[in-house]
Amino acid sequence: MLVAVDVAYGRKRAGVGAVTFTSWDAESASTQLAQLHEIEAAAYEPGRFFQRELPLLVAPLQALAQPADAVVIDGYVQLSGDGAPGLGAHLHAALGGRTPIIGVAKTRYRGDDWSAQVLRGRSAKPLFVTAIGMAQEEAAGAVRAMAGAHRIPDRLSEVDRLARAVLAQ
Repeated sequence: MLVAVDVAYGRKRAGVGAVTFTSWDAESASTQLAQLHEIEAAAYEPGRFFQRELPLLVAPLQALAQPADAVVIDGYVQLSGDGAPGLGAHLHAALGGRTPIIGVAKTRYRGDDWSAQVLRGRSAKPLFVTAIGMAQEEAAGAVRAMAGAHRIPDRLSEVDRLARAVLAQ
């Protein structure tokens, strides 16, 4: 089972979405999970974002009936070519180091020369893919294979909408 998770933020709440799917090219999600969390307002700190988001990502993964074979997040796994941990690396550690994590970022992190750049659909703008627990090129291939004709794979768009929808309630 593969899982994509995402978080949408409001002033004092966060919507968390998770979708499970059976294969990288799955045309639909097997299950959807949405959670609403009360949060403390916190300023964004570059390189420290994981402290706010990590507990929110772990919560739906712990609610699954079985562990994921891989988890896809919106963001970076590493924040440098020498492996400085990003959100994905912290999530990997929080899950006991057993679950591969693929980070898919829509915006290039400062100085990024370590991610695999993936072009999808007709877009000339790449996605920036990083991974832990699996080879980065394998992760990039998985992102290329994900269902959807556009730059953002369908399951990632779906989980983003789910997180935003629960936040809007």
